[in-house]
Amino acid sequence: MKVLVLGGGGQVGRAVAKAAPAQHEVVVTTRAEADILDGPAIARALERHRADWIVNAAAYTAVDLAEEERAQAFAVNEAAVGALARAAGRAGSRLLHLSTDFVFDGRAHRAYLPTDPTNPLSAYGASKLGGERHVLEAQGKGIVLRTAWVYAAQGRNFVLTMLRLMRERAEVRVVDDQIGTPTWAQSLADAIWRLMCAAPPAGIYHFTDAGVASWYDFAVAIQEEALARGLLARSAAVVPIATSEYPTRALRPAFSVLDTRSTRRLGEIPAVHWRQSLRMMLDELRAA
Repeated sequence: MKVLVLGGGGQVGRAVAKAAPAQHEVVVTTRAEADILDGPAIARALERHRADWIVNAAAYTAVDLAEEERAQAFAVNEAAVGALARAAGRAGSRLLHLSTDFVFDGRAHRAYLPTDPTNPLSAYGASKLGGERHVLEAQGKGIVLRTAWVYAAQGRNFVLTMLRLMRERAEVRVVDDQIGTPTWAQSLADAIWRLMCAAPPAGIYHFTDAGVASWYDFAVAIQEEALARGLLARSAAVVPIATSEYPTRALRPAFSVLDTRSTRRLGEIPAVHWRQSLRMMLDELRAA
């Protein structure tokens, strides 16, 4: 199987390349090599590589800035994804497009199923939902893989931000009324490969690590595990606060746990608790 990864400079794109099974060929492109906003360049890349699968890890991910840069967010996450989906169909490639828990409004009282109604609260979520619709409407058997709270040992993410703040400050304040599931990029990459190998039907799928947490729970775990590994020299006070005490430009879903059971069954993907994945990520960071 040949797989073309778009957005290879990001934390998910790098993880997909790292997780590639030896028997498969993976071609990774960065934004500089194939900008998703450059339709002709993307079409040429698809024609040149003739991949069985295209993994789209390219996205506009600045959630709060998207409220001001709506045109840019929709250009990248919706319009460009539509052009990509159509180009993939012409090239005979299947598209796996990464999406987000932000397509939901967070008012559910159970984990969201892939079939549940969407209602994004932010420009970012709306732009990602627009991209999803293009993937599902295009001729090419594309699939949408929603995930949440992704982090890795490189890039910009909550874990690395918390480690920096805990080194710099005696106290960090973290919201405790937003609930979701932290997801290691390497876990997501493994799921992507397993899902592609299973040759799933077109549609929407969910994947995160197992378990649930608030951002506060996640921060407490980061500190405990980092202290145990010598990544922090001292502890900081982690103070739980309400979302109302930390206002942001974009509204976020208060509850965005994704039901991953159907995806795990289809791809034969084992459930790994988010805290175990966090330990493995921090071990990687310590060894770097």
